[in-house]
Formats: sequence, structure tokens, C-alpha cells
Amino acid sequence: EKLEKQQMKMTLLIKNVDKTINARKGLIIMKDKEKFEGIKQNLIQENEKKYGTEIRQKYGEKAVKESNEKFMGLSEEDYAKMQETAQKINALLEKAVLNGEDPAGETGKEIAALHREWLGFTWKGYSPEAHIGLTQMYLDDERFTKYYDKNVKGCAEFLNKAVKSMLGK
Repeated sequence: EKLEKQQMKMTLLIKNVDKTINARKGLIIMKDKEKFEGIKQNLIQENEKKYGTEIRQKYGEKAVKESNEKFMGLSEEDYAKMQETAQKINALLEKAVLNGEDPAGETGKEIAALHREWLGFTWKGYSPEAHIGLTQMYLDDERFTKYYDKNVKGCAEFLNKAVKSMLGK
């Protein structure tokens, strides 16, 4: 059953790649919706390559499947809002760290709330413990620390402290 599901995903991906190639050659015209679905599928495939085994070990097959399904169900508008929210979080984090703000302060609360909102785009349900665990992973895993700290060192730590503070931990 798992292999059949994987085969279906791969078949869909191959069809999207074929359509994209043919569209670039001018042989067909792809609808924007088809392009967008292909983009989302490609993002999931890239995530699978990088983190697939690891995230299944940490969160389980069910959670990963639900997250991927929720992501694939995003409209273009929701996807754009998700990206805007991520950019806003990063900008606020950088500003807060540079200004030496308190993660428990108003900006920290805003950042933590935005991060929770951002998680809602891909998480089926919200858990404060999982939220704290995720931001702790941002500190424990240098790949995530590097992402958040790419412009300003200390952003991942600020986010973790802000989430803990918002949740009373």
C-alpha cells in the first residue's frame, strides 16, 4: 500500500515535470493551477530528500503525511500568506535581536504568535509542547540555527525563548 501511494506521487511528479518541459518548449500551455500544484509537489519532494527519514523518526509517519496533505491543500493565496508570515517572522527576529529586546516582551509575543500562525499552515493540530520542541530543535540542529541566524546571530535562540515565554514555560 505504501509503495502504491509512493508510486502515485511519483507518477504525478513525472506528469508535472513532463508538462513543465512541454510548456517551456511551447508545445502546451499549463494553467497556473497546474504550475502551482507542481511547485508544491516539488517542495515536498525536496523536503523528503533532505529530511524525510529524520522527520518520520521524530514525528511519525502519520504526522508527516498529515502535514504534507495540508500543505498540498493550500491555495495560492494561503501559500503566499505563509511565505509572507515567514518573512515577517525573520525580519522581526532580526530587528529584535539587533535591538537587544526581551523575548518575553511585546515583540517576542508577536513573533511567537506569528510563528504559531505559520505552523498552522502545515500542522493539522497545535500543541504547545510540540511548538516548544520545534523551536528547541532550531537550536539543537545547526541546519535550522543557520537558517534563522543567517543574517543576525541569536535569532533562533530568541524565537525559542519567545515561544517558551508565550506559553509560560
